Amino acid sequence: MNEENEDDYEYEYDENGEIVYYAIRPNKTQLKKEISALFELGEKMSALSPAQLASLELPDNIHKSIAQVSGMPLKGARKRLLKYIAGQLYKIDVQEFTDKLARLENKSAHATREHHIVERWRERLLTEGNEALSELLDDYPHADRQQVRQLIRNAQKETELGKPPKTSRLLYRYLKSLFAFDGDADDALDRPDPSYEEDDEDEEDG
Repeated sequence: MNEENEDDYEYEYDENGEIVYYAIRPNKTQLKKEISALFELGEKMSALSPAQLASLELPDNIHKSIAQVSGMPLKGARKRLLKYIAGQLYKIDVQEFTDKLARLENKSAHATREHHIVERWRERLLTEGNEALSELLDDYPHADRQQVRQLIRNAQKETELGKPPKTSRLLYRYLKSLFAFDGDADDALDRPDPSYEEDDEDEEDG
């Protein structure tokens, strides 16, 4: 039988010096990997918007630290605070928070793909005209031909005259309301979205 190394254990003693608890210390290599993963988790959380961060419902001390680190420059103080955050995350079960973060990331990625699809259609309609419009109407027969055609014409005229792309934004909004996106990011359901809410202009402008 191999002798066990006492350095592999950590002990607690009672007031009489008797061992009351011992446990195998965590493998140092494994511990470094876990802390490194938690450091990266803290970095990902620091990139969230205030509303997204609040939705994770983190413990107050961790939430405040992540909110603080998000506005810090890439210097030593930021790294030290991220190490502190990793240490605090190590003390709790982070599965719930990583699951919430994954859902936020998936939602963000889906929204980005959705934006690109709408943006590509808008670009095609403005550059290809009737050819792209006919294809759009084949795919989405419920689309309002006259409305889309008018939006295209007005957007093209704005471009020619060097005016702000107001109608181009309206076309973007119409197309996004026309496309209802399911879980497959590149497929659009063939029904309008009655719950569509207007996006910020920055997103619409691409």
